Amino acid sequence: MLDAVWLIPALPLAGFLIILVLGRKLGEPKSGYLATLMTAGAFVVTVAVFIDLMSKSSEERHHLKTLFSWIPVGSLHVDVAFLVDPLSITMALFITGIGSLIYLYSIGYMHGDPKFSKFFLYLNLFVFSMLMLVLGSNLLVTFLGWEGVGTCSYLLISFWHTKDANASAGKKAFVTNRVGDFGFMIAMFVAFQFIGSLDYSSINHAAEAKTVTGTVATVIVLMLFVGACGKSAQLPLYIWLPDAMAGPTPVSALIHAATMVTSGVFLMTRISPLIGYATPWVSTLIAIVGVATALFAATIAVAQNDIKKVLAYSTVSQLGYMFLAIGSHAYVAAIFHMITHAFFKALLFLGSGSVIHGMHDEQDMRYMGALRKMMPITAATFIVGWLAIAGVPPFAGFWSKDEILLYAFDKSPILWALGLVTALLTAYYMTRQVIMVFYGKARWNDERPHAADASATEHHDIHPHESPWTMYTPLIVLAGLAIVGGGLNLPFNHTTERLSSWLAPVVEVGERSLQHGTEDIKWVLAGVATLGALVGVFVAYLVYSKQRLKAIEPTTLANGWYYDKGISDFMGGPGRDGFEGVAWFDANVIDGAVNGTGKGVQAIAGVIRKGQSGLVRTYAALIGVGVVLLLAWFFIRGVAQ
Repeated sequence: MLDAVWLIPALPLAGFLIILVLGRKLGEPKSGYLATLMTAGAFVVTVAVFIDLMSKSSEERHHLKTLFSWIPVGSLHVDVAFLVDPLSITMALFITGIGSLIYLYSIGYMHGDPKFSKFFLYLNLFVFSMLMLVLGSNLLVTFLGWEGVGTCSYLLISFWHTKDANASAGKKAFVTNRVGDFGFMIAMFVAFQFIGSLDYSSINHAAEAKTVTGTVATVIVLMLFVGACGKSAQLPLYIWLPDAMAGPTPVSALIHAATMVTSGVFLMTRISPLIGYATPWVSTLIAIVGVATALFAATIAVAQNDIKKVLAYSTVSQLGYMFLAIGSHAYVAAIFHMITHAFFKALLFLGSGSVIHGMHDEQDMRYMGALRKMMPITAATFIVGWLAIAGVPPFAGFWSKDEILLYAFDKSPILWALGLVTALLTAYYMTRQVIMVFYGKARWNDERPHAADASATEHHDIHPHESPWTMYTPLIVLAGLAIVGGGLNLPFNHTTERLSSWLAPVVEVGERSLQHGTEDIKWVLAGVATLGALVGVFVAYLVYSKQRLKAIEPTTLANGWYYDKGISDFMGGPGRDGFEGVAWFDANVIDGAVNGTGKGVQAIAGVIRKGQSGLVRTYAALIGVGVVLLLAWFFIRGVAQ
């Protein structure tokens, strides 16, 4: 089955093409079922490839499937080829598996939308691009998928583009990702210049064999990290992801929880040997950016009232955890948390979508409450996701987050302490969300400020209801995965560390071994992390359920530390003035110099042209004058000597 790997991206692509041609005829729900079937088919093929790969020894779990030569130009030779190894197949498994569940959910969620078929058209193109990204054997094929998912995210975030907020959010995501993508491109240029190839195998081998300098490795890693910060929403380029919640909820679950935003983590894991060879401060920088992003986003989440905005900032925070793991050379922990995060965050996003669907598009948690009685399946599955992300054992998030904190402690106790505070805040704001949405008194029909007139109020007549089976079935499956997902890599012994053994051929060169002192106290650290999670849950319970403590939700946090506003104000003020100044300089100085040179030549030519009368006697006279002048010059020179 390894040679059939091309079918994995081909099936979603076929679904895209069929809906592109026949989408209007298929309509609702047939186009949705077709798209779901194609992605589910890709999942089945991925499982078959996974089983085939599992049957081989650890050393043989590497297969290259070349489809055709793409760019054979001089010394630059790039093939469209797929790299089948534990990392790529792990990514493909949850992209297609969770993707299929989200597709099924979307059939119910998008019911009645006039652009139903177009939505699934974009989803299939996205999944195809994402699979090209993770299966590509070289940086250029990955970049093809990288740009593809960026384009699809723009189309999906701004899907309801008649609303200004959605259209702006799509453009913001597109532009912010382009800022990061320049780093990816520079990394490719440097790799080709100094290594002579864009293949991952050649780049990583150059690091292992030390055939390039550490400076080159450092530049490549830093530039790829810039790209990763854009795609995976790290400081300072995280600003697009919270606004992306304006898109349909299945988009939030698929792109901004389970797949696209993890691209940067995947890319950094793919080049782990290069990170190990680069200057040591590079990994420290990655860890610092990761933990800073995690803590920064967690503080903002505690004051959000939009049910999806809480999850959006939570996603940014959890991605920060993954980069903390990358910077600590804990690549297995990063992938482990990526997988468990895909389970529980997709569950939480889809659960929020179910709430929004049942609440007739209401997203403000201040006007929810007591929904567990009206939406029991949604509530039960959402609570599972809450316990998983809060790090409560034995749910999946506890095991993966604890492993990251363990490696962070091994690298620096300061990083560990900041990560622990973030974990406490995560438990706090997620408990706050659960209480506000599913417990307390029903606030569905409370009067609220009028959107257009701040001095007026409006009344809503909302009757919450449970979602259809197409929406709650994926919730049940994801809840089960969020419960048992930690079993992938239990830290008891080498036998239970299944994911570590599986990923070893890919990450063993760059993976860091724990110091004996850290290994000896790992269960103490796990206990401290668990206590921190429970403290966060308990404090939120006292604040929002018992009202024994005052809620601390300052405007500064509600507005995201004004970071986004600061960037908007700068770009709309001094930034715009600066760009206009650059445009003026280009038009008047640069273009002026070029145009002035042309006009000067034109003026001189005009003067010379007047001497070209066309009369032979005039030209003869000028030749005569020239001869006399030459003779005079020779005579004067001879006398002088």
